[in-house]
Amino acid sequence: MNLILASNSPRRKELLAGLGYPFEVRLLDGIDESYPDTLRGGDIAAHISRVKAEAYRATMAADELVITADTIVCLDEQVLGKPADKAEAIAMLRSLSGRTHQVYTGVTLSTTGKTTTFVSCSNVTFASLTDEEIQHYVAQYRPMDKAGAYGIQEWIGYIGVERIEGSYFNVMGLPVQRLYKELKAFSISCPECGPSPSL
Repeated sequence: MNLILASNSPRRKELLAGLGYPFEVRLLDGIDESYPDTLRGGDIAAHISRVKAEAYRATMAADELVITADTIVCLDEQVLGKPADKAEAIAMLRSLSGRTHQVYTGVTLSTTGKTTTFVSCSNVTFASLTDEEIQHYVAQYRPMDKAGAYGIQEWIGYIGVERIEGSYFNVMGLPVQRLYKELKAFSISCPECGPSPSL
């Protein structure tokens, strides 16, 4: 099977490349990423990853396996999306300061004949951040393209994250250990996928 990553995220591209599989990036515009108000936490990430997968179905060839993903940050069950501007980014980081929040990534694997979805959750605890630290990060880095207004692999992660329970790579946007496991299981149970991948 030819792997297709349906994401323009540089973090996801870097992490998938780390598994050693060749893959192609394919992008579609205009996918509706809204979700029912009744969904919470990981169910939101799973729902959006499935919606993305369905949008790609019409473009899929028989020998392709498409990976779609969505990452959300939740604090007290409130979803913190990508901030609209610097003021919102600062407000989000202030709300995360000194608290533990959840990062959920929903991943859907799809071929023309099979689809499966899984969710990975990581608990991330931030130390108390000063306003100077928050403002420095927002001014010097790119929080506007990240859920929760931060990238754990950047300066704010170095100085602010006290503890992680779960996958670090999940917080970056793609739980690659779980993805590797799921790709192997997917290929075993999917006749058209061929043999299980080996590295």
